[in-house]
Amino acid sequence: MVRSFSSAFDFLSAFYDWLSLDRRIYFALLTMQTMYYPMLAIVGVLVNLLTIRILSRGKCGLSKCVTRYLVAMAAADLLVIILDLILRHIPIVYPEQFHFLLSIPVCNIHAILLYTATDCSVWFTVTFTFDRFVAICCQKLKSKYCSEKTAAVVLGTVVVLSCLKNIFWYFMFTGLYLLWNIPWFCDAAEDARNSPVWEAIEFLHYILTPFVPFLVILLLNALTVRHILVRSRGRRRLRDHSSGDRRKDPEMDSRRKSIILLLIISANFILLWALLMVFSIWSRMWYLGYHSVFLPEFLRELGFMLQLLSCCTNAAIYAVTQTQFRVQLKNVLKYPFTPIFKFIQF
Repeated sequence: MVRSFSSAFDFLSAFYDWLSLDRRIYFALLTMQTMYYPMLAIVGVLVNLLTIRILSRGKCGLSKCVTRYLVAMAAADLLVIILDLILRHIPIVYPEQFHFLLSIPVCNIHAILLYTATDCSVWFTVTFTFDRFVAICCQKLKSKYCSEKTAAVVLGTVVVLSCLKNIFWYFMFTGLYLLWNIPWFCDAAEDARNSPVWEAIEFLHYILTPFVPFLVILLLNALTVRHILVRSRGRRRLRDHSSGDRRKDPEMDSRRKSIILLLIISANFILLWALLMVFSIWSRMWYLGYHSVFLPEFLRELGFMLQLLSCCTNAAIYAVTQTQFRVQLKNVLKYPFTPIFKFIQF
């Protein structure tokens, strides 16, 4: 199937009645990807660059510790957009335009960088969640852990561990690109194609990213919400008993805003990653011999589309939940037009 929009649409139209439902959905998603991926790449790069620029200025009313985590998350998402969407999925969608990649033997190095960036994007979300858990639930540890220096150490450790974890892709893949619409975008080494050892290692890779982060984030969020509910009830009873004052509590309002931001970021990550995680683990179990229900291919394509979308949504979350971020975003967007407005006024 030639992966241009017109030819893909013509193919789907001509053979629509002959295709099963799952194949219709599959080819419909392939047709959508020819438009979806380039548009998502443009939006993703611009949005994450804007987010990094705005947060780096430190004028959003966030602590330096939180700002460092959010900037790291945006930088990791930007790398995923470049390494995964632009350099992996778009060439697969347009193989004729990117045929030259077949003569550049760097696919195994590309795989290491891609999966390292993906791991960082996922685990930065986990470290941010843990930081907020400590800040809200562990007051004695807060002053030591929730600092800019600690955040830098934690983020650096995640980067190093992610690099070490993904070195095995260099030996599992060769340097040759395939440009095929399959889970592996590189040609696999001869020893790795049917080796249960390599399949087990890859299965462990999918368990560590993102299955374990899912569990950690859900646990930390549950403990954080429980702590806030208990403290808010106790604080409300104390205020009512001591003075009968029912005005807004600034401290609880601050905590409520913090937990809203945390929960939305966590929910966004889990919802957009869940489908690809389930398909990846299930398919690896299938190849390891655990044959049960074979999931249709369109779930993989939809999972890729949602996972890549997750790299572009955090800026929208900040804009919705953070007033100062919206103000700074407006200022940044107005900046290129400021000389024109001044000239007109003059």
